[in-house]
Amino acid sequence: MSLEPINPEELGPPVGYSHGMLAPPGVRLLFVAGQVGWDREQRLVAAELAPQFAQALRNVVQVVERAGGRPEHLARLTIYVTDRAEYIAARREIGRRYREIMGRHYPAMALLVVRGLLDPAAKVEIEATAAIPLAGPAPPAPAAAS
Repeated sequence: MSLEPINPEELGPPVGYSHGMLAPPGVRLLFVAGQVGWDREQRLVAAELAPQFAQALRNVVQVVERAGGRPEHLARLTIYVTDRAEYIAARREIGRRYREIMGRHYPAMALLVVRGLLDPAAKVEIEATAAIPLAGPAPPAPAAAS
C-alpha cells in the first residue's frame, strides 16, 4: 500500500511536504492525538525545539506502529509551534531529525504558530492522520486506557 501524493502544478512545487495525499481503497484511518516531546514518564526530553520536535514525531510514529502501520502510512501532520522565529532558526536541524525518523516521506502538512500549549514548557505539538492497510498481520491488542 502506498499513499499517492497529489501536487497540482497550479499550486507550485511543495518543499518538504505534499499538497495532498490520497489513500487507496481498503485502509483503516488512524487519528493520532497531539503529541509533545515527552518521554515515557511524560517529561519533556529537552528545553530546545529540535529535540522536542524529534521526540514528538517519534511519539506519533509509535502510535502508528502500535496500530500496525509504518511511518510511510502517515498521510497528514499538523505541527503546532509556540515561536515562529525559533522554528525558522531550528529548521535545518528539525529537517535532519525529521528525515532520521521519516526518511523522504513527506505527507500533507500544516504548521501553525500558537500562543502556547497545555504544558507551558512544550514548544511543539504534532497531531497526525495515518492510512493503514487492512492486509497483513493483526496489530497488537491496544493497551487499556488509564
